[in-house]
Amino acid sequence: MFDNLTGRLGDVFSKLKGRGSLSEKDVDEAMREVRRALLEADVALPVAKSFIDKVRTRAIGHEVLKSVTPGQQVIKIVHDELVEMLGGAEADTSISLRAAAPVVLMMVGLQGSGKTTSTAKIAKRLTGRDKRKVMMASLDTRRPAAQEQLKVLGEQVGVATLPIVAGEQPVAIARRAVEAARLGGFDVLMLDTAGRIHIDEELMGEVAEVRDIANPHETLLVADSLTGQDAVNVAQSFTGEVPLTGVVLTRMDGDARGGAALSMRYVTGKPIKFAGTGEKL
Repeated sequence: MFDNLTGRLGDVFSKLKGRGSLSEKDVDEAMREVRRALLEADVALPVAKSFIDKVRTRAIGHEVLKSVTPGQQVIKIVHDELVEMLGGAEADTSISLRAAAPVVLMMVGLQGSGKTTSTAKIAKRLTGRDKRKVMMASLDTRRPAAQEQLKVLGEQVGVATLPIVAGEQPVAIARRAVEAARLGGFDVLMLDTAGRIHIDEELMGEVAEVRDIANPHETLLVADSLTGQDAVNVAQSFTGEVPLTGVVLTRMDGDARGGAALSMRYVTGKPIKFAGTGEKL
């Protein structure tokens, strides 16, 4: 997914590598190319601008322009800043289960972002790889057959789902799910919340109510990487309303640009915990 961006940056850096000395003008020219490469990769404009500003400040410093290998130094600075933007070399991107059982994981995001499929994928991983006893519960009473979809996925991956009660509202479902997970001795409870076509007060109010009842240990924002710039707007809206602990980027196999990953990490300040590819569980 990052091949295009890597290729573009490689072209920029190949011009710098052989140079015995660099001027401020050379650095500015290279930064313009890097900025263009980031924007073409669908990195949000404010994110690209901030990134370039940081790199330029370091790149026109004394240690680079006076260095024996200035081109290599600039490449290292860009590399270091990219690593930093994605959370640093030591970033912890694992799901945290260090809490009293049942540990609640809440999935939030817009409708169609891949929340339900991602919920089942993560549940399968927690069950198979981490040997945890997991229950899933669908709080989506708006999208037709959303609850049935999670039930079917649960059967496919061998994970228990909360029995569906017709007409029950999301907050009541959350309360019942927490109680059922506790009584059933489950290690993890995954709540698949309802999404909307766009951000609205009703959606945020519902997510906040569920949060207050379930007290999730992890709240993961599921976003479709294909939405590019719009994924950033979604991230900002949720970050302002709900304390997120991580991001799940879906459809990563369908996007040749990959800029959403850089933008989401920068905007939310939270790690990308999972990258989803395909419908298969």
